[in-house]
Amino acid sequence: MAEAPMPRRLALPRRRFLTALGTAGLAAPLIGSRKAHAQDYPSRLIRYVVPYSPGATSDGTARVMARPLAARLGQEVVVENRAGAGGSVGARHVAESEPDGYVLLNASGGILSVAPYISPVGYDPLKDLAAVALTGEAYSLVAINNDLPVTSLPELVAFARARPAFLNYASAGVGSTGQIRAALLAEQAGFQAVHVPFPGSAPAINSILAGNCHIFIDPATAPAVRAGRMRALAVVGPGRWEDFPEVPNITEFGIGEDWPATGWYGLFAPGGTPVPVIERLNKAFNAGLADPEIATALRRLGLKPEPTSPEALARRVAAEYAASGAILKRLGIT
Repeated sequence: MAEAPMPRRLALPRRRFLTALGTAGLAAPLIGSRKAHAQDYPSRLIRYVVPYSPGATSDGTARVMARPLAARLGQEVVVENRAGAGGSVGARHVAESEPDGYVLLNASGGILSVAPYISPVGYDPLKDLAAVALTGEAYSLVAINNDLPVTSLPELVAFARARPAFLNYASAGVGSTGQIRAALLAEQAGFQAVHVPFPGSAPAINSILAGNCHIFIDPATAPAVRAGRMRALAVVGPGRWEDFPEVPNITEFGIGEDWPATGWYGLFAPGGTPVPVIERLNKAFNAGLADPEIATALRRLGLKPEPTSPEALARRVAAEYAASGAILKRLGIT
C-alpha cells in the first residue's frame, strides 16, 4: 500500500503567520522576544529611506536628521534613496520591512494622504506605517521661470487668464503636494494650466530653469530663487518664510485658506513596530530638532521644526487622509 503524500507546507507572509499564531494562543513567546529586542534597540545600522531622488527636499531633511539620530542612538544611520511612483515605492518598501526599527521612512504628507487615492500603492497609510515624529512644516514657494513677464501673483493670474492653457506647472509626480497646490491655485484664481509631472523635485526644477515649464510650487525651489535663477511670487505655509520676508504669503491674496496641509515631512516605521522602539526614536528625533544647528539647517531647507508625539502625528495623518480624498475628487485628480 502506497504511503499517503506528505501535506504541502503553505508559506504565509510573516505578519499573517504571527496573526495565525496569535489566534492559536501561541504568540506569547514571540511577543516576549520582541520586548527583549526593543530593550536592546538599536544594536546595528539603521536604514533611513528617502522615497525620492537625491536633491529633493525629502532627501535633504533626511540627511540633516540622520546626524542627530545617529549621535543619540549610538548607531550609524544611512540614508537610502528609493524613488519611484511619486514616493510610493520607498514607502511600500518600509511598510513591508521587518517592524523592528531598523528600516525607517522619511515620509511627506502627500505620500500618506494623497498617493493612496491616486494609484495602488500597496500599503495602507493608517495601518502599515507607524508614526514616529514630525520633522516640521515645509514652506513652499510659488516660483516661476524668469522669462515670464510677470513679477507678482496677481500679474501671473492675469497673464494666465488671458492665455487659457498656455501656462504649465511642473510637479514632483502625479498626486504630489506640488500638483495639488498648483491645481488649487488655478481653480481658485480662475485660470487654466497644464500639469507636467516629473519623477522628483530636482528634474522639475531643471525643467523650469530650462524654460520648458513655467510654475513650480515646492520647497526645493528656494536655492534657485536665492540665486536669482527663478522668481518667487508667494509663500505657501504657516505665515511668511523668514528666509524670504519680502515674499507675501499666498493667503494675503485671498487664496489658500482651505488648502490641505500636506506640506510636511516626518519619520515613520513599519506598522507593528514595538512601542518602546517608537518612543526611543521619537525622543532622539525631537532632541535633534531642539539642536540650534539642526533647526537652522532645516529652516534653510524650508522647514519649520515641530517636535510632536507619535500619537499626535498619527491623528494628523488620519485627518488629512480623509480631507485629501474630498479635494482630489473635486479637482478630478486620479
